[in-house]
Amino acid sequence: MLLPRTETPDLALPTVSHGDYKLSTDAPENFSLVVFYRGLHCPICATYLKELERLSEDFAGKGVNIVAISSDGEERAKEMADKIGAKNLRIAYDLPLAKAKEWGLSISTSRGKTSIGLMEPDLFSEPGVFLVKPDQTLFYASVQTMPFVRPVFKEMLGALDFVIANDYPARGEYTGEV
Repeated sequence: MLLPRTETPDLALPTVSHGDYKLSTDAPENFSLVVFYRGLHCPICATYLKELERLSEDFAGKGVNIVAISSDGEERAKEMADKIGAKNLRIAYDLPLAKAKEWGLSISTSRGKTSIGLMEPDLFSEPGVFLVKPDQTLFYASVQTMPFVRPVFKEMLGALDFVIANDYPARGEYTGEV
């Protein structure tokens, strides 16, 4: 389990149209927003990523670099980028599932075709949203076992105003006796 204020695993993945992505060299002013999504087969992911694309300039204005990541291969990642109209949003692909597990993501097995008629991969990771500080330590994490009820990006933008203005620390770091 990843703990706030501790270093996250590194990520080094290709993206659809923004070259190679490496978390350790991302160099955001305030945070890297790392959004793991299920893949092209997930209609909820497409809606979620469309909203993230729409808000990408607002995040950039707060010193936040964004990447959306799945274990899909290049072809399916390109289809997702086209589907959501990704211009600013970096879409990374080929996430090894072992790396997904390092980030604490749940892994699911295929149930065949989805409601939009696309086959689920044999194995894929469930969603996760992470804010990572420039020193690659974890600030915020939300990990899900289902595609439903994800963090709201518009609310996150408002919270970032408070966090940045008040140098608010990452919370949930305590590991001692309770």
